Amino acid sequence: MPIDRETFDQASEEELSELSTIDKVLGFLAVNEDKAFRAREIAQKTDLDGGAVSTSLLRLKEQSLVEHKGTYWAVATETGKFENGDMFARAKALFNDQFKRVNRGDEASGLLKNGK
Repeated sequence: MPIDRETFDQASEEELSELSTIDKVLGFLAVNEDKAFRAREIAQKTDLDGGAVSTSLLRLKEQSLVEHKGTYWAVATETGKFENGDMFARAKALFNDQFKRVNRGDEASGLLKNGK
């Protein structure tokens, strides 16, 4: 997706780096930590391939970063499960920042917790 020149000039290298699929999935679940989603819902809401989302969820589950019950997935609730809290915080912050920038005024921006 293209960005405007002002964003290009003012953003840092880190802010403009593309999030990996795993970062996007974890970030989406983190900003929606009070809900659980089916993999296909996550794929639709994040505009990602369903197979890539499923693979990412399995990898995140192996790291105890997400929980799985039936067909639903949610971010892990026990903070002790996060061996690297910085990764969690970074994924959440970058997801929020990039999602807002791309979806300003879109219905999808309502997915962001507390309107951020």
